[in-house]
Amino acid sequence: MNGSDAAGRLVRPFTLIGGRTRPSRADFTLLTLVTAVEPQPDGGKRPQPEHARILRLCARPVVVAELAAHLDLPVSVVVIMLCDLLEAGRITAQAPRQISRTTDMGLLQKVRDGLGRL
Repeated sequence: MNGSDAAGRLVRPFTLIGGRTRPSRADFTLLTLVTAVEPQPDGGKRPQPEHARILRLCARPVVVAELAAHLDLPVSVVVIMLCDLLEAGRITAQAPRQISRTTDMGLLQKVRDGLGRL
């Protein structure tokens, strides 16, 4: 890769989000489940090609981290684009399920015993 390719690669994500550096909402974490709304709402602005690509990837539920990996973009850039899509009513975002914080000592004992038998 020559120097101009590297510079272009650094500029592109910045231009995808119109120079914004922060998401407009705090709905998204790495594990937020994102799904495209079907059918897509009528009216409004037509999605940019990058937004349309996200919508295709979200045809089935997908987490933010996986989206960023598929798009080969920084998570921060993807989150800003997801905010745009959420505000336009084109996606839904579901927070990750909370895992119980209580410790089941009986279960831990069974796991320990099972590992000891290996």
